[in-house]
Amino acid sequence: MLNDLPTRPERIDRFDMKSSAASRALGDSPSPFRCPSSRPPQSWRREIRAILGWASVLGLGWATVSPAKAGSFFFSTGDPDGKMGTASRPGSPGNLEIESADDFILNDPTLINHASFTGLLPTGASLSDISQVVIELYRVFPKDSNFPADGKVPTRVNSPSDVAFTTRDSAASELTFNAGLLRASFTVNNSVVNGIHPIPNQATGGDGFATGEEVQIDVAFTTPLSLPADHYFFVPQVLLGSPGDFLWLSAPRPILPPGSPITPDLQEWIRNGDLDPDWLRVGTDIVGSSAPPTFNGTFTLSGTVPDASSSAGLLGLGLLGLLGFGWRCRVKP
Repeated sequence: MLNDLPTRPERIDRFDMKSSAASRALGDSPSPFRCPSSRPPQSWRREIRAILGWASVLGLGWATVSPAKAGSFFFSTGDPDGKMGTASRPGSPGNLEIESADDFILNDPTLINHASFTGLLPTGASLSDISQVVIELYRVFPKDSNFPADGKVPTRVNSPSDVAFTTRDSAASELTFNAGLLRASFTVNNSVVNGIHPIPNQATGGDGFATGEEVQIDVAFTTPLSLPADHYFFVPQVLLGSPGDFLWLSAPRPILPPGSPITPDLQEWIRNGDLDPDWLRVGTDIVGSSAPPTFNGTFTLSGTVPDASSSAGLLGLGLLGLLGFGWRCRVKP
């Protein structure tokens, strides 16, 4: 029965002559791929080429314009432990800038959409007194820094870098924030506001206990923070329109449930405009003692981790389609 099927030798011969002529004109070298000695029916060839063509269009197009699947990201240092409160504010007339920093780790490129942090407002202040919120992210020294350091502090090992990796400011409409009252009165055992000095006067012991209103500030970034995998420091700053300073509350170190433990978990650092670009460790350098305490800051981060594998797979499908679409079998006469 198969021998009775009609053949079209004239069409094959014309195709081969055209293919050979085109090959000679373009200087094609012999293909490393080997095709069958006889070609499939013309209708099959049309269908195969159409399928491969659509695969290339759909694969490349979808990989380019569609969002990749994403996983969620969440990080927390846990709840306040009442041990320390550190000032953290933008600079303003008559007041030096103060930055308090604690670390987190990203194992994958991540988009950060939201953040929150917990602190104290001075007793008698209202939530409406919060006039500005700034979020800064630093990488770990010696990145983004002059190296070696200038020797004004005991060490720069595992400190934040000299300059911020990225900054978002409510005054520039780069973030929005909402503050909520958690407790009308909350006391911390120690605080650091004014006692921030270079060596040899860094060990002040802190500025003593402080009482205020415990508040949580939730932040939404106007444009998500697009961060590569790395080790970072989170710095929240709050400017008040009333007397006094916002104090960022400490969290247990190492991180305890419901927090998100990390390794290494670096301790909290602080600096003011006079100490810049250097930093001091809140516990080891400022509080001091033979067995100094160490602290984390209370904060959370949330966002998404794009799934690069889905886009890569679609891109591979498109490239495979293009390869197949451009492939031609040469059949010897």
